[in-house]
Amino acid sequence: MNNIIHMSDISKRFGNKVAIEHLDFKVKRGEIFGFLGPSGAGKTTTINMLTGNTVPSKGSLNVMDFTGSSIGNKAFLSKIGILSDESTAYQRLSVWDNLKIFAKLYNQSIKKAEEILDFINLNKEKKTLFKNLSKGMKQRVLLGRSLLHNPELLFLDEPTASLDPTTMEYIHKGLVQLNKQGTTIFLTTHNMEEATKLCHRVALLNEGRIQLLDTPENLRYRFSNQQIKVINCKNEIKYLPLTEETGEYIKTLIHDNNLKYISTDLPHLDEIFIKVTGKELV
Repeated sequence: MNNIIHMSDISKRFGNKVAIEHLDFKVKRGEIFGFLGPSGAGKTTTINMLTGNTVPSKGSLNVMDFTGSSIGNKAFLSKIGILSDESTAYQRLSVWDNLKIFAKLYNQSIKKAEEILDFINLNKEKKTLFKNLSKGMKQRVLLGRSLLHNPELLFLDEPTASLDPTTMEYIHKGLVQLNKQGTTIFLTTHNMEEATKLCHRVALLNEGRIQLLDTPENLRYRFSNQQIKVINCKNEIKYLPLTEETGEYIKTLIHDNNLKYISTDLPHLDEIFIKVTGKELV
């Protein structure tokens, strides 16, 4: 099966409130799929449906060939990892003791716990109580917990929210490494820079509906004015179309050592979101 997730005409209501409406998309096996939108757009509700924590009001759902009530059962949960606001660890236990306990719960070896400790790079803090860790280190422990059983599919709900840039960069590198090893990652975020950097494809969600779905590169190109800004050494500025003639012109500038600056006008994903929805990501 090439698709690891298939949502077909999914809607979710809580009483009279519509949280999700007519979601229809597929996630390819082996990709990092970004599910992007502001707070309240429906990202967490979607993850809850995909992991069996809540049931769709309408539509059909297939996750790793699990459907209906089998989504969320023991066999299903053994194949997924989840990192969200609800992820927890034992506050009064050390980093190492937490990993050992969760490894035992997942029927994994001590060696596996050691591998995860190396992966999250907390060997120096292994004896530190979880409650005494920084927020970034806690997040790394929780990520490690979600990976102990080698999940086929990893759900990350705003994994780097409020983290410092150094910790964020470390987690990003880890996610790329995991993905190269074959783990499919479903990432929710309102950080468009993060999505552009990590994701093979992204869906832009607003008020429970998908507005756009494509690769970050294709979306940025589609919403650009498809021009190149060129400045020569005399500070003369030209905005040129993406044509063969423009390419030849730039080659000439380079040959004559007369090219000072060149850039495209590709917009960022947050700019595209504002253009499509009229709203900022907050």
